[in-house]
Amino acid sequence: MKSLKGIFCVTATLLGCTAFAQGDLLITPKRILFDGRNAKEEINIVNTGKDTATYSISFLQYRMQEDGSFQQISSPDSGQLFADPYLRIYPRKVTLAPREAQVVSLQCRRTADMQPGEYRSHLYFRSEKNIQPLGQETAVQDPGKLKIELIPIFGISIPILIQSGNVHAIATLSSAKLETAADQSQFVTTTLTRQGNMGLYGDISIEFIPDTGTAEEVAKLSNVGVYTTVKKRILQIKLKKKLDLRNNPGVLKVKFVSRTDHTDTAQAEREIILNAATASH
Repeated sequence: MKSLKGIFCVTATLLGCTAFAQGDLLITPKRILFDGRNAKEEINIVNTGKDTATYSISFLQYRMQEDGSFQQISSPDSGQLFADPYLRIYPRKVTLAPREAQVVSLQCRRTADMQPGEYRSHLYFRSEKNIQPLGQETAVQDPGKLKIELIPIFGISIPILIQSGNVHAIATLSSAKLETAADQSQFVTTTLTRQGNMGLYGDISIEFIPDTGTAEEVAKLSNVGVYTTVKKRILQIKLKKKLDLRNNPGVLKVKFVSRTDHTDTAQAEREIILNAATASH
């Protein structure tokens, strides 16, 4: 039997949840920011699988698109700055036994000629499987059949950001609208727009304020990013429950708050007036 082996990659690009596991690899944290107050950070990785695994660590470059997806690139877009020339990582390859943990050190080395703005690259953790060399085949029962084997190679990439000089961003929410899906669930479509020389990163919450009754949070979307390769993100946020607007109209307040320790926290709000006419759409 002839054997053909193929390798395909499964890569998860993460914006910044606290911890995430993909392909038996757990990484904490999911986003690193060098804002001038820190020059060194540590990343904790854990092999959550049942077998010993080896991971290689490198940098990848991505552009974000308006729907939040990422596209791998090799040259920066207009206004985009890569961070990896100013970063050092150690080690670049780790082998972990089941449940074993490892600390990866990440150091930022700034230079005097760095222009103001936000630099971004993605740190890529790639699983290295023990793949049998081509041409080497094990004993088979039926030499007349063709065997095709696909071997998944898992990878996770996390954003690494460097802020240099005077950086700022202004957030705006626009085009907010309540819509109803085919399954009668409700969701808000809105656009988060960014202005400035740095990206936005934060949380969106949606509060329902009824004409009568108590206000309540009906949706929340965490870890929303708008990086410097786009001016806006088009978002669809599903509500936790269906609102009865015929009997209890009110207002939906959509709010974005950036995650930052700086005093100039970017915020934006938008309101949607809801009534019986809204419920019929």
